[in-house]
Amino acid sequence: MTLVVLIIILALIFDYINGFHDAANSIATVVSTKVLTPFQAVIWAAIFNCVAFFIFKDHAVANTISKTVNKEFITLPVILSGLIAAIFWNLLTWWYGIPSSSSHTLIGGFAGAAIAHAMTVKGLNVSWSKIVESKIIISTVLFIFLAPLIGMGISIFITVVTIMRNVWLRLVIIAAVTALTVLLFDYFENSKMTENAEKFLKIDKYKTELAAAEEKISANPADAVALKEKTTAQEKLDKSKPNFEKINGMLNDYDRLGADAIATKAYNEGLLKDIEASRLKDEVRNLNDFLILEAKATADTTHKSDYTKAKELTEKYKEPLKVFLKKNASLDSTLAALNAIYPIKQQNEEKIKKKLASFSIAASFKKDIEKADNSMIVWGIIFTSVLFSLVYLYVEKIKTPTAYKVAYMFKKLQLFSSAAFSIGHGGNDAQKVMGIIGAALIASGSIQDFGQLPNWVPIACYLAIGLGTMSGGWKIIKTMGTKITKVTPLEGVAAETAGAFTLFFTGQMGIPVSTTHTITGSIIGVGATKRLSAVRWGVTINLLWAWVLTIPVSGLLAAIVYKLIQLIFHLQK
Repeated sequence: MTLVVLIIILALIFDYINGFHDAANSIATVVSTKVLTPFQAVIWAAIFNCVAFFIFKDHAVANTISKTVNKEFITLPVILSGLIAAIFWNLLTWWYGIPSSSSHTLIGGFAGAAIAHAMTVKGLNVSWSKIVESKIIISTVLFIFLAPLIGMGISIFITVVTIMRNVWLRLVIIAAVTALTVLLFDYFENSKMTENAEKFLKIDKYKTELAAAEEKISANPADAVALKEKTTAQEKLDKSKPNFEKINGMLNDYDRLGADAIATKAYNEGLLKDIEASRLKDEVRNLNDFLILEAKATADTTHKSDYTKAKELTEKYKEPLKVFLKKNASLDSTLAALNAIYPIKQQNEEKIKKKLASFSIAASFKKDIEKADNSMIVWGIIFTSVLFSLVYLYVEKIKTPTAYKVAYMFKKLQLFSSAAFSIGHGGNDAQKVMGIIGAALIASGSIQDFGQLPNWVPIACYLAIGLGTMSGGWKIIKTMGTKITKVTPLEGVAAETAGAFTLFFTGQMGIPVSTTHTITGSIIGVGATKRLSAVRWGVTINLLWAWVLTIPVSGLLAAIVYKLIQLIFHLQK
């Protein structure tokens, strides 16, 4: 438990460092255009970093980070080593004023420590694909380049549209792009809801079990155990699919029905009944320290038999729970029946009673649906489009729109664009630390999966990054605000709006991108619209090298730290 507490403290310290390291991302342009003083800017950014807590409900990025390393190789020393390496690299790059990615530092550190651990346990011949989740690593590496390119493209688009002479053409283009954007985010919402429904009904679990059994059979066609596992998994999958199809039809009508109506309807029609006892069974046995036993079995094979026995016995929890859910058994008699199957620790009795009394499968399903809701982001995009349109119409009505008047208006608009980018920054970067804390809680046996993350974790992470932002990162602000290109208020609005959209887009996809890379690409984009020579490409190339090197360097540092921890504390293989 001491190690878990230490990891949580270090994770929040990293989050704080991330805040002042990345403060430049949110405020560099708004400071360089003198819209706000540095002090006002960091307060402004910190507030909206925390506002992200109320907007990004799904925590998709955090879930992605927690799954970077395969569960088998997630140990507390691995997480600790990754964090120490990430903190060191972040402080080093901050000292030299290099806007490197805190996101990639964390991912690189986590992966590097896991690889070192796997090689220690399994030997040098272990496949990297079995240690880290290759899809996550590949998508993360790709977005080192894609995120700044997306930001660059959007910032160029906004700048070009703004300087167009025909105001009505501008408005038509804005309306068309807004409509496409809303449709795009609606697609993300539907996809996420479908994914959440699959997880809720355990369809993803049954698919994994089926694939594992088929792999065993392909290696040994006569494997009777594998054949039985395949049959069982296929039966569970076939049973769940019809319910899923009906629920998915309702999810597609989410905008009209809403989460509460869908969850109530799904429950009343009996579509959640098959999963109800199973989910409650998981809740009960986890409260009875089942997860702690699982974590012990993962870390030490001597506990394997105890864990296997507990798993087999607690599966039988379903039968008395079915009776309880039908209201044919009292709370105390249900607890007694559970206790007869697998003893419940005295200190856990009250927690389990409370869980039994408050359990609602419909409420749980509603919560999972609402996680995928992105209506606040969509309405924010619509509001931004309307605001731009009103500004263009206002400028058109001015008989002689002087450069001063136009600049003054865009200075005011920068308050909105920098706030939007700060929300995107908080929603993306705070989640990365949430993912690390989630991984630590899973490794310690405190929770089973990321969906069980306690509410205090996101609150603490958002507060930490907000406080860090208030501390400022003045060296990097200079690099971002002046060294890449000279930024005007109009260009500041374009860059920040482009960066915000990119972060919202990738956040919905669950892709951990760098806010640093994103805003850098956006600033380069607005600079390039003036002329290519307006961008200081020498500075940009140096930044690119920092981006490319961050993951491998932080990974190597984490591997070294892991080996040192192993030697100092005499960790067993």
